[in-house]
Amino acid sequence: VQVLRNAGEEVTLTVSFLKRAPAFLKLPLNEDCACAPSDQSSGTSSPLCDSGLHLNYHPNNTDTLSCSSWPASPGLRWEKRWCDLRLIPLLHSRFSQYLPGSDLCRQNAFQVIAVDGVCSGIIQCLSAEDCIDWLQAIASNISNLTKHNIKKINRNFPVNQQIVYMGWTEEREQDSLQDRMYTPKFLALRGSSLYKFIAPPVTTWDWTRAEKTFSVYEIMCKILKDSDLLDRRKHCFSVQSESGEDLYFSVELESDLTLWEKAFQTATFLEVERIQCKTYACVLESHLMGLTIDFSMGFVCFDAATKAVLWRYKFSQLKGSSDDGKSKIKFLFQNQDTKQIEAKELEFSNLFAVLHCIHSFFAAKVACLDPLYVGSQATASAVPTTSGTGKLKYTT
Repeated sequence: VQVLRNAGEEVTLTVSFLKRAPAFLKLPLNEDCACAPSDQSSGTSSPLCDSGLHLNYHPNNTDTLSCSSWPASPGLRWEKRWCDLRLIPLLHSRFSQYLPGSDLCRQNAFQVIAVDGVCSGIIQCLSAEDCIDWLQAIASNISNLTKHNIKKINRNFPVNQQIVYMGWTEEREQDSLQDRMYTPKFLALRGSSLYKFIAPPVTTWDWTRAEKTFSVYEIMCKILKDSDLLDRRKHCFSVQSESGEDLYFSVELESDLTLWEKAFQTATFLEVERIQCKTYACVLESHLMGLTIDFSMGFVCFDAATKAVLWRYKFSQLKGSSDDGKSKIKFLFQNQDTKQIEAKELEFSNLFAVLHCIHSFFAAKVACLDPLYVGSQATASAVPTTSGTGKLKYTT
């Protein structure tokens, strides 16, 4: 270093091959070399060249080095060890097969990105099977770490604020003019809300700084079929907010999609079971009314001023509904005595929130009758679904 400092502004370096250099950087044999480690028994190698091949000292070892240019030294032998080139903590990390921000999938390759931004770089597998095995193994480890972390965090939260789900997704940008189609988002289901973060929440204060929050019983989640996909990404779902805004998310594996669906159903069921009823202001023939969706009684419409009940129907009496996509909902109830269909039309200022809430209560009602429903895809068709501009369609 001193020679270089004193060499002037221009330096000419001549590079030549030296066979003894790799061995010299590992562990020199001559005692007068300043690079020799003080504790030979530790097997520590020089940080300049660490390929995983170490010289270890064993007093009882009579083997000698194979390098003929070095004097034979009893007690030294080569030993292969693992060396960490890069360490990626998996808690709250994410992985992706796609090129960043796009729907272009790499061929048998992926990368892992830690929560602090440290990236593994592109990991290329020899076959598609090897790639899937690696992805599933990494996903399994991340899932187990997340579940363990959720248990620890939930100790500090009350029963009605428990975390059900946390994990990375990628949100599709609604502005198609942007170069980046997808942006990583961290979703969490906690208590009554769905949280969308830019980064995982670490402190209690972080939960107040979410990018967006939604009431789980006032939003609609839909697992997208192949015909519903907007691009080449395979495992996607949409969330329609209480304002009617559609959010589009992508996950890496089908197992991630199943995990999210089950978690969302569970969070919705737990919240509906907890609140038991929800009341929305509405208008009937220019009069201010209230519609209560009650988990036990069904639908109750009452006068907002006098609290007098105008009509009441059970969930089983609702045979269909339609809406104008703006504010009006027309309910079709079956009279238990006459078996006639009775139409009731109400006007709401928050149409989508009401539609989604009705859907959530129906889903929770089915789950209550059949506990196996929670997380089961087999009975998904037994709950009302949306079509078109928020219309409800009831199927059994």
